[in-house]
Amino acid sequence: MFRLSLFAGITLLAVTTAVAQPVSKLPESKLSRAEVEAQLRFLAADELQGRRTGEPGNWVAARYIAEQFRALGLKPAAGQTDYFQRIPFLQAKPATYGSLRLGSDSLQLGSQFVVISGKPTDLKTETVYAGYGLTDGADGYNGRDVRGKVVVAQVGSPEATTNRALLTASEQKRKLAADKGAVGLIELYTSGTYPWPIVTRAFQGEQLALASSTELPTLLHLWVDNGKNQLATLKESSQPVSIRTSGRVQRIVEAANVVGVIEGTDPKLKNEYVLLSAHFDHVGVGKQGGQLYTASDSIFNGARDNAFGTVALLASAKALQAQRPKRSILVVALTGEEIGLLGSRYYAEHPLIPLNQTVFNLNSDGAGYNDTTLVSVIGLNRTGAKAEIEAASKAFGLSVFADPAPEQNLFDRSDNVNFAAKGVPAPTFSAGFKTFDADLFKYYHQAADNPDTINFGYLLKFCQAFSYAARLIADKQNRPQWVAGDKYEAAAKALYAK
Repeated sequence: MFRLSLFAGITLLAVTTAVAQPVSKLPESKLSRAEVEAQLRFLAADELQGRRTGEPGNWVAARYIAEQFRALGLKPAAGQTDYFQRIPFLQAKPATYGSLRLGSDSLQLGSQFVVISGKPTDLKTETVYAGYGLTDGADGYNGRDVRGKVVVAQVGSPEATTNRALLTASEQKRKLAADKGAVGLIELYTSGTYPWPIVTRAFQGEQLALASSTELPTLLHLWVDNGKNQLATLKESSQPVSIRTSGRVQRIVEAANVVGVIEGTDPKLKNEYVLLSAHFDHVGVGKQGGQLYTASDSIFNGARDNAFGTVALLASAKALQAQRPKRSILVVALTGEEIGLLGSRYYAEHPLIPLNQTVFNLNSDGAGYNDTTLVSVIGLNRTGAKAEIEAASKAFGLSVFADPAPEQNLFDRSDNVNFAAKGVPAPTFSAGFKTFDADLFKYYHQAADNPDTINFGYLLKFCQAFSYAARLIADKQNRPQWVAGDKYEAAAKALYAK
């Protein structure tokens, strides 16, 4: 009991020492409602057309954020000539027609198969089964000659359980099949992770993925529904196959994360960075949005998701640059969140500041809010900065609610997870909610989520609390740590041992 009380006292003392300066004298208190409102109204304006990654409106938002960084005096990251971390994406339009005959079975595009990639095709050949199609061994090609034939493989791999893992395995086996001279690849989709109708819906729309190179994939690649093992004969013997399809129109498009640096004041601690992040992209216009819309309102403005968090990022950049903390601050506005957390994934794999110098990530994202008396923090009790986050929120009249809607697994559904997976403690600071309810779904990914529906007084408090939490964490004597036993603790030990 004594040891627990002593440690609790040390934590409280650290926070109390950090907040010795009156809150009213801090730059956070000088942030204005008028400024944060103007920023949100611009970022969520109709003219930005839903800020979809790869579209002009997304670049307008990126340019706006970059020029805000410039005006505030943030520096580009070392080695960068500007604030943009440019990212190549592979954009693929859906197939417009297709027919597939496998043995005696005729399959329909959409309901029974989808086109993943490839040029327009009209071919007749035979199939060769190759297990998972990832190796030359007994569970793969096993010496089979596939030149001029269509490779049939199980979808994913024995280890692939997530959407990202399935797609990564698909890319690997497509390359191997092409290298071996195959004219096509069919994957038999049996995964229970995502029901077939969700797969169909995904590939019948436009898709963006990180481009592994500037070379466009040309091999015809299909996923076929085999949820009931109805195509078992393909595994047993070669079958005649006839395929006719428009393929998918593909091109490389560029988008960018926007990155600025605030140098810390402490001679030693300034070599450690607190990463502040928020995604600025949304889902676009009309059919791109994936939800209902009308002729009079077809733009998915994304005021809550995530102009709200992006404005908190800009407000923090202003306050923290005005009075710099001990540690350096890395401010990263992320693109590509809505298409699979791809901007943060790219940054985590290509960091502009070494990740072992990045001691904490405070991310801001959310579906919206239904309670303006609080902020909701996903990972509050896991990532070592609970006291600072609670003190900062309280200073601006907000309470803190930890880990809302646990059934939604929200920690692993925002950009923070890509940093967490590398070992960086990374909670997400969200607008106030406790459960997913009608108030959230009224706006979440809906065309109705526009600036006129925002409580701007609450937005100001949210921005102030977010910035102040970042300040307290950056001034903290000891860097935050994952709690013992957390699933990302091992990654942290590996990262910071470097």
